[in-house]
Amino acid sequence: MSEMLKVENLNVSYGAIHAVKGISFSVNAGEIITLIGANGAGKTTTMHAISGLIRSGGGITFCGQSIHGMAAHKIVKLGLAQVPEGRRVFAKMTVQENLEMGAYGRKDKAAIADDLERIFQRLPRLQERRRQLAGTLSGGEQQMLAIGRAVMAAPKMLLLDEPSMGLSPILVHEVFSYIQDINAAGVTILLVEQNAKMALSIASRAYVLETGAIAMSGDAEALAKDPQVQRVYLGG
Repeated sequence: MSEMLKVENLNVSYGAIHAVKGISFSVNAGEIITLIGANGAGKTTTMHAISGLIRSGGGITFCGQSIHGMAAHKIVKLGLAQVPEGRRVFAKMTVQENLEMGAYGRKDKAAIADDLERIFQRLPRLQERRRQLAGTLSGGEQQMLAIGRAVMAAPKMLLLDEPSMGLSPILVHEVFSYIQDINAAGVTILLVEQNAKMALSIASRAYVLETGAIAMSGDAEALAKDPQVQRVYLGG
């Protein structure tokens, strides 16, 4: 398997707070990798550092190219798209306009139209609401829209930050099913998720973050059976 993302000795500080403490990990092409951990463990900060939204120390390589210190919009053009925590859809734009915004860096009009159609086929509720303002959608629909918008960028890799936050159990299953479909279509996934049980059920490998450091890592299935992980993160 070829390595798609490599993070080496990543450090992030906010003033006197050392939020991410020299973590290193990698994601291979085609994998779903998850970072799990409690609130404040440094998961979102790690995501923001990878996508160029905050300054960090260390090395970040994507598809063999250093992206450390690169502007966020350039990172998206290389094929690395992020779905931020809290969905952040454009509330005053329609569903279709939101999706089209995802493809702003692309020039291939026919392929963009095909991708839009594919998303509507997979997410019929969005198709029904394509002319509706995104701000009027339910939380689950907004989450699907946010993921669909990132898919419209035709990424090689998708960073997903807390996609299940605030959703009912049925919607969580729907969102995770959609993530698996995206991965099956050839997109590599890095998933930050507080719902450790769901995250471990779809990931191939996982890293457990505790106060900005990697406490455990390994095969997702094995970690899900680990007594410590069960006790701390799975309510076992």
